Amino acid sequence: MLKQLSIYAENKKGTLEEITRILLDKDINILGSMTDDGAEYGVNRMVVSKPEEALDSIRKAGYICSLKNVIGVEVEDRVGNLNRLLKTLLDMNINIQYLYLSFNRESGLPIMVFYADDIWEVENCLQNHGYKVV
Repeated sequence: MLKQLSIYAENKKGTLEEITRILLDKDINILGSMTDDGAEYGVNRMVVSKPEEALDSIRKAGYICSLKNVIGVEVEDRVGNLNRLLKTLLDMNINIQYLYLSFNRESGLPIMVFYADDIWEVENCLQNHGYKVV
């Protein structure tokens, strides 16, 4: 199970640079990320190398943030593999709330990072279907 850092930040010039500078100063690597924007505020979701330290550092800088368990599934970089994963989840009656891409630094393979309800059950089901959950 991966830990995702979610940062709620004002949608203004320089915000992402400030957040990434805080992580840089703490030697924290961003392994995958996604930004949802809004008119005034956005949500920056990141899988990072040291999630608890990142959470503490970003909070100390005045941002509202949280940690959440998410699932990472390694998939081969082939046409149709994302669809195959999503079809498996649909067949299991699982709704994906959001999804973004990272990659396994050791194998070089893509990792689909996503959040769904009952992620412990989802993780178990995916493993039973032959998926590599990271």
